[in-house]
Amino acid sequence: MSYTKYLKEANLIDGAWVGADSGETIDVTNPATGELVGTVPNCGDAETGRAIDAAAAAFDGLAGMALIERVGLLWKMHDALMDNQKSLAELLTIEMGKPLAEAMGEIGIGAAYVRWFAEEVRRAKGEIVPAPTNGRRFLVTKHPIGVVGMITPWNFPSSMLARKIAPALAIGCSVVAKPATATPYSGLAWGALAEEVGFPKGAVNILTGSARKIGGTIMADARVRKVTFTGSTDVGKELIRQSADTVKKVSMELGGNAPFLVFDDADVDAAVQGAMVSKFRNSGQTCVCANRIYVQAGVYDEFVEKLKMATAAMKVGNGLEDGVEQGPLIDMDAVEKVEEFIEDAKAKGGKVVQGGARHGNGHSFFDPTIITEATQDMMFAKDEIFGPLAPVFRFEDEDDAIAWANDTDFGLASYAYTRDVGRIFKLNEKLQYGMIGINSGLITTVEAPFGGVKDSGLGKEGGSQGLEDYMDTKYTAVDF
Repeated sequence: MSYTKYLKEANLIDGAWVGADSGETIDVTNPATGELVGTVPNCGDAETGRAIDAAAAAFDGLAGMALIERVGLLWKMHDALMDNQKSLAELLTIEMGKPLAEAMGEIGIGAAYVRWFAEEVRRAKGEIVPAPTNGRRFLVTKHPIGVVGMITPWNFPSSMLARKIAPALAIGCSVVAKPATATPYSGLAWGALAEEVGFPKGAVNILTGSARKIGGTIMADARVRKVTFTGSTDVGKELIRQSADTVKKVSMELGGNAPFLVFDDADVDAAVQGAMVSKFRNSGQTCVCANRIYVQAGVYDEFVEKLKMATAAMKVGNGLEDGVEQGPLIDMDAVEKVEEFIEDAKAKGGKVVQGGARHGNGHSFFDPTIITEATQDMMFAKDEIFGPLAPVFRFEDEDDAIAWANDTDFGLASYAYTRDVGRIFKLNEKLQYGMIGINSGLITTVEAPFGGVKDSGLGKEGGSQGLEDYMDTKYTAVDF
């Protein structure tokens, strides 16, 4: 297959592809087959230190590069992504398991982030603030923050890095990135792309290996001025604590527990379609997927029946096969976690009406599952599922549904289906979430800010706000 062009089994440090100092490697396996895809270096603090050295040395040149030249490099990167979309998507599917169609979409949105920030950086304007007295001018200007550390997860290994690396490079920040060891090749491919289109050496450095050692070195080095992380809330909180010693700017896209509300006045067919997109995309392994589906009593039975039919029709299999809609979970730990949620729900009165067991394909495949009569005392009412399990709760009163939706430490994404305009504005006001989808189960877009509130994180990615996180603001007073 053509993906071998981007299958890099080395790390990019200061413009050179290198192994770990120790020679140690990490195996990467295909979750759909259990087969070895390849190995990547198991790097640690020494290699990370050299990557930070390289990024620090490259920063002035990158930040001082003519804006139109940086924009031109990003346009070339966009074109390289789209020209090699199929190859990059195949690589993503092989290491992560998602269906090829979804992987193609992930590469496509990654390219769209590159294009968006290549355009948005040309609008990164400051301002002249009126002075209270004559003979003075107050200037407010924007500047690249410096070296940026990036830590990305396994579930969207390409697009998660895209929406971090694109704004950083656009504004002139150099990068030290650590992709997840379960899916490192899609991250390493960004290093190959940066090299291919002509970014200077040291501008982009990609490391694989020990999360604790690489992350610890990034957090401890004062030259790294910003750290952006996507992953679990527990790890995010630890990184926030570590950032205090060097007063780094941080952006954190952490866990979610998205409610999906369906009211009596909803278009039920549209709600089922939205639930399928939100819940079962990437086998439910997304931070914004529907974790709790709350359906008003008047349409509950109809919604469940139609959701069962749609779920039963899903094709489960190797993501490279035609027509597959759901691939495997990332590993057996993920399978066992879903099973734990199911057993807990059954013990508390939940009813498995679809799926509920491991799939006949073996490995880490799992049947798309629906549980009805879900209640607030079940584990998934508070904890993120990260698997193809759709619990459906019944509610009578609108205010109860909103209260239950907010009854979680998380506040990333939420969804609601209703045709009541007044209710839409009430939901906008009352739902404690950074993102709300009304009559839509797919809300991520490059033009809008992606991020949550409460324990779901700090900062935004995408939109004009996504560029702000990579800039410092300076104020200059000039007397004349």
